[in-house]
Order: sequence, then C-alpha cells, then structure tokens
Amino acid sequence: MLFEVWAPDADSAELRLAGAPRALERDPERAGWWTVEAEASDGDRYGFVLNGGEGGGADGPVLPDPRSRRQPDGPDGESAVVDHSAYTWRNDWAGRGLPGAVLYELHIGTYTDEGTFDAAAARLGHLAELGITHVSLMPVCPFPGTHGWGYEGVSLWAVHEPYGGPEGLKRFVDTAHGLGIAVVLDVVHNHLGPSGNHLPAFGPYFTETHRTPWGAAVNLDAPGSDEVRAYLLGSALAWLRDYRLDGLRLDAVHALADTRALTFLEELSAATDALATELGRPLSLIAESDLCDPRTTTPRESGGIGLHAQWNDDFHHALHTALTGESQGYYADFAAAPLAAVAKTVTSVFFHNGTYSSFRGRTHGRPVDITRTPAHRFVGYAQTHDQIGNRALGDRLSATLSPGLLACAATLVLTGPFTPMLFMGEEWGARTPWQFFTDHTDPALAEAVRSGRRREFAAHGWAADDIPDPQDPATRNRSCLDWSEPAQEPHARLHAWHRELIALRRALPDLSDPDLASVRTAHDEQARWLAYRRGDLRIAVNLDEKPAAIPLGGRLLGAGGRVVAAWEPVEAPGDDGLLHLPPESCVVLADD
Repeated sequence: MLFEVWAPDADSAELRLAGAPRALERDPERAGWWTVEAEASDGDRYGFVLNGGEGGGADGPVLPDPRSRRQPDGPDGESAVVDHSAYTWRNDWAGRGLPGAVLYELHIGTYTDEGTFDAAAARLGHLAELGITHVSLMPVCPFPGTHGWGYEGVSLWAVHEPYGGPEGLKRFVDTAHGLGIAVVLDVVHNHLGPSGNHLPAFGPYFTETHRTPWGAAVNLDAPGSDEVRAYLLGSALAWLRDYRLDGLRLDAVHALADTRALTFLEELSAATDALATELGRPLSLIAESDLCDPRTTTPRESGGIGLHAQWNDDFHHALHTALTGESQGYYADFAAAPLAAVAKTVTSVFFHNGTYSSFRGRTHGRPVDITRTPAHRFVGYAQTHDQIGNRALGDRLSATLSPGLLACAATLVLTGPFTPMLFMGEEWGARTPWQFFTDHTDPALAEAVRSGRRREFAAHGWAADDIPDPQDPATRNRSCLDWSEPAQEPHARLHAWHRELIALRRALPDLSDPDLASVRTAHDEQARWLAYRRGDLRIAVNLDEKPAAIPLGGRLLGAGGRVVAAWEPVEAPGDDGLLHLPPESCVVLADD
C-alpha cells in the first residue's frame, strides 16, 4: 500500500512500519509530499520520523500519521492501518435528507454508563420508537484519556478508541440505518485540542496571521493553506464515504478565519454535494454559527455558502428566557419581552436580524428572506450540549421547570417551523445533569482547565467549591443518562408527549411545511401565552401558573376547531373564539 505524508519543510522522512524503518522519497509531482510503497495489513502499527527525529537519531520520535484512520493507543501513540473494505455492511441505505427530519443530539460517552458505540447502538430502538429520524453524534475524534466532550480532539481522520474505534462507529451507523435512522457527526475544523496535536511538526497547519480563542488559527488562507484545506476536506468526505454517515455538523463556523475569495466552507459544500451525487444518497452539512447570517445556508448559485442548515440559537435564547425568566449575559435582549422574541424567531428566524445586541455592544445579524428560504434550513431546540454543559452546574431545564413547562417547550420545538432537535434525555425530562468533564493526562493541563473553569464562574458569583471538577470521574458519571427514568413518572408522561408530537409532525403536512411566510402568531406578554397558526393547525402554550383565556378568533388565528393533542384536558374554543388553557399547558388544534 502507499504511505504518504505532507511535510513541506522536512529534509528527510522515514516510515516506521511494525518497527522497521523505510525511507520515503519526495513526490516529484506534489510539492512537499513524501511517499513509499510497503506491504501492510489491517491493524499494522506505523508512524513517521522527520529529519532523523529532530536530533534524536535513528531512535527519534515516531509521529502519528496526520491522516491516521486509527490511534489504538491514543493521540500520542503510533497509527494503525485500517482496511475499510474489511467491514461487511448489513444494511443497504438510501439515505435521508433534512426536510421533515427530527434530530437528536447524542454524546456516546454519556448516553450509557458504558460509554461505547455498541452500548449506544443497543439503545437506538428507543429513538426509533420515539420517531427520531437523525442522530447527531457529538465529536468522536481521538482525544487524551477516556472521557470528554470531544471538542478537544486531534487526529481528524480517526475514531476515539475507548468508544470502539472505527469498527465500533461502523456498527453503530449500520444499526441506526437498519432502524431507519440517519447519522450526523459533529466535526471540529476551527481548532484542535491542546494535547496530542502533532500537526505543527509536519507543516503550516496553523497560522499566526489570525488569533482565535484557542491560539493560532487553523491555516485556511495563509501560505500552505491549499494543503491544509485539502486535509480538512479529505477528512470530512472520508467520514461521509467510509462510515456511510449522512451528514456533518460543523462546529462554530464563525470561528473559521478565512479571507480567501472562495471560502473553505463553500469548497466543502461543493465537494459534499458532488459526493452525494456520486453515492446516490443525500448528504447534509449543518452549521453552528452565531453570525445570524442567512448567507450561511443560501445556495451557492444564489451567492451563499451553500450549507444545508444552521442551528438557530436565537430561537433557543428566546424560548429559554420565556420559560425560565433568566436575563443574564446574551439572554438580556430576549428577556425584555421573551414571548415577543419567540414570536419574532418563529416568523423571522433570527431575533438579531440587523438589531442592536447589548451583549455584543453593536448591531448584529441580517434578515432572512422568508419568502424564499425554507424553514427546514434552520434547526430549532430548547436544549443542546452547549446550553446545558456550559452552565456552572450543567443543569437541564428539568432541574427547575415543571413537567407542564417542559411539555410546552417540547410543543414549541416539535410543532414549530424549524427542523427540531432534542438533546439526549430531553424527551423524558432527564434529571441527570450534563456537566463539563475532561480526562487530560497532562497534570499541568488538567489543573489549568480545572482552575480556569472555577475562575470563569467565580466572576458570576459562584464559589469555587460549587463548580464540579472537570477531571473528577464522578463529574462524567453524574452526566450519564439514567435509563430507569423513562418508565417512571413524570418522565413516562413527558416521553409519551414527545412521541405524540413527533408522530403528529410526521402525519400532518402543515407541521413540516417549509413556508415561513405563512406562520401567524399572537401572544400576551403579561398573561404569558403564545399561539401560532401553521396551515390548518393552531398551537397554543400557556406558560403562566394561572389559566389563560386565549382569543383565537379573527383573521390571525381563526375560530373553532377540534383538539388534536393536549397536555391537560381542554375543550376546543366555543362560539366566542376563546381557548381556555390550563396553567403550564399546551394544545394543538385543527380546523373543523
């Protein structure tokens, strides 16, 4: 097989395969590349030595392959050959696109106590029964230790070994496809973890031209960036092709420093669409972006970047403030009139669409053309790993909200215009927290993370001892789902409500209608109710502790109708057009 590596500044390069050295030769047709042919089999260990080990002689350090498909001993160990053809796929799969989808964000390490692909795969029947169409996996690239969120990963072509490695991921995807569930993977292109990152030894993968919160930026536009882009593109396409994934979630694309006329994201969009055509199945790119910029998901032929969807944090922030009353930090602008903020987001997508953001101290965002942009290009949610885990205690909404308010949140997410997404355990109101945890093997780095987190929250009034220690194994263990909860009350009722709403979304075309311009809303900030119309359906939520009389008559929402689904017993509006909705309750109505 061909072993190759890009090391443009190296004077010599050597392959160490099963401990035996083999010299690499410069590729005469590709500047900076070194190659050698050698016999190798699946599982054989190998690595590269540059410049004789930088003074270490013949026994100099063996570096893992930047394009390693497997790191059996972690990010600092040797790479291993992976023969992707050795896996026999059990299920044919035609793919699933995003229109009509219901996403479910899942962290392999805490979805089960075991924290493996196989253990998670054994629980996928739960998601199929719930009606989930797409599992959105948090990152699975190798990172130091056993447990972590995955956003400090390195080796962007490989799979975290403690989860089950490449074969484990394939078994998980295969099982999901057999149940009709697509799989999306979260990938991180804006930075690599601080430990186990050996890319700088090979070439200019990073640049001081730009600085990011993580240090030097990934090199997307400085000298050498053509090869760095090729590295990232190749990694992304390999996930989609070799593991039969159905899409990628792109972490924090606003943090990609890229000044070139043809951006990396446009290149990735075009390459993904071309691969989808080649494979004959839909592939999706879902961006996390805080720019509130519709160009992110505007098709390339219309002058946009061409990603297929983007998370809508503005909808989350509006909903969170309406449910909790919180007003700190970036919630402040939404909290001024939270139900008006929810109404604005479900009709206009972004709350900040050219408005002043007090958190940023400037105008932010750009309007979405709701007459031309389909609603499924935006992902709506009440909770995510970020919005839970970045809280001091990792507390979910279920820690403070009643089952009725959790049902209202589910109603607004699952009957709203956006592609809905749940965070694992949300469907039954899981009481387990989801906290920030790490497993750094470098003691100095571990202490820096621990003390840094405590300093961060001390600025907001938290005592240091109240902040969970990210390095304590108990922090991860507390974050694992408790699978005894779904059979208990009130969890079982909440689970049934989520299942009912997802079934309605699948059965009633109005709930997956992509026409944003057709959504009509009404709300009362003081009485704490909100209602909106989607086709022949009307959805109403009462967030107050008192009953609400909601006027559904008139041109906006229309009168009459029948109850399709309700959290508490409720009668359809009478001749006066008033809907009498119990406290902390919600209902879906249909025209007669």
